[in-house]
Amino acid sequence: MPQPQNIVGVVFDYDKTLSPSYMQEDAIFKRFGIEPKPFWGRTNALVADHLYESELAWMYQLLDHPEVAKLSNAELRAMGQDLKFYPGLPDALPQMRALLDNTKYREFGVQLEYYVVTSGLKELVKGSPLTPHLKAVFGCEFDERDGRLWRPKRCVSHTAKTQMLFRISKNLISMSEDVNVHMPHEQIRIPFWNMVYVGDGPTDVPCFAVVKNYGGKTIAVYDPSDDRAYQKCYELTVNEKRVDMAAEANYAPKSHLRRTLDRMILEIADKIVDSRR
Repeated sequence: MPQPQNIVGVVFDYDKTLSPSYMQEDAIFKRFGIEPKPFWGRTNALVADHLYESELAWMYQLLDHPEVAKLSNAELRAMGQDLKFYPGLPDALPQMRALLDNTKYREFGVQLEYYVVTSGLKELVKGSPLTPHLKAVFGCEFDERDGRLWRPKRCVSHTAKTQMLFRISKNLISMSEDVNVHMPHEQIRIPFWNMVYVGDGPTDVPCFAVVKNYGGKTIAVYDPSDDRAYQKCYELTVNEKRVDMAAEANYAPKSHLRRTLDRMILEIADKIVDSRR
């Protein structure tokens, strides 16, 4: 069935994009007294010495801690309330949605939807204050046995994140649906040119490339206290031309990032209105 294609989709990475810290450190390490430096050191050793995927490496490392292995997915989700965000979040999400709350856009049913695609844990994000504003979350997942975390069920690497973009575009949100199914253009719910992708660095390059190459908009954000993070964003924007804009990670009204996001959302919405007319 043809789709009206009147959705503006904003897709966020999570770690270092919506939050200054890694979600595992905010929600799990602090609660169970896990020291970040040795944990990530062991994770990096699995990657370097045994060629693990980095996401599988830290997931197995978490299960090596008995107190974590005793958790259920529901308990993980509840711990999402401990996640910390950059300034302006989560209030920025309903504020940006209000940009489209006028007669011009309502006439054509133009809407704004938010998605998170992360290499972190899906359940933590789903339990966070962001969730009421999100259409869907994609991330790494644990299977359960006897009500406890058992083994990794899904890992979302930086390249696998591009699959999630196609799921969003085609509205194939359930993992039971085949993302590779052929879909005529008129059945695509959110074409990539109606999409904005917000990430923080090289691990987002595959997603930046997909969205930008298909006519969408891309933003690289950086922690203002981290010179290396700024340098990465500078390279992605100025030298490599991977993204349209780099901005300090501040989602408060009138910040550079918010002005940029607002402008991109409105430009896409205006193009939708012109197309429908």
